[in-house]
Amino acid sequence: MALALSIAAVLGAGLTGIVATLAISSWVLYARLVRGESLSMRRQEFIEAAYALGVPMRRILIRHVLPNVIGPAIALASLEAGRLIVAESSLSFLGYGIQPPIPAWGNMLAEGKDYMAKAWWLTVMPGLAVSLTCLSTTLLGDWLTEVLDPRRRR
Repeated sequence: MALALSIAAVLGAGLTGIVATLAISSWVLYARLVRGESLSMRRQEFIEAAYALGVPMRRILIRHVLPNVIGPAIALASLEAGRLIVAESSLSFLGYGIQPPIPAWGNMLAEGKDYMAKAWWLTVMPGLAVSLTCLSTTLLGDWLTEVLDPRRRR
């Protein structure tokens, strides 16, 4: 009993650590991206000109820096969304994610794998849903990047 409890505690703590690392790494990526883009924008001539003309820093940030930072941030968010969907589905498929009374694509894949010969759609449809959702978030992110990127406007 104690051995089983110890193994469960180690596995639970490990999985909790993995999920927390995924969430923290996403925030770290965003922070690094926004910081890097902001620092590179700070050296642009039009930013220096606006500052020399006495434009308030808040207006420079909202009018010039934010539009140039939001495109890459949206692109990263769309890629991260797909990555997190696949991670959650994988954990649920293995039995370590969302537990069965709550519907999850990974649970659906796990439940359908035993019936592939007779009811293939029980596995194919959730797998297709995961794939299409990841593709859709990526395409939406690409489109938003195109629309919101001021460097690509005419």
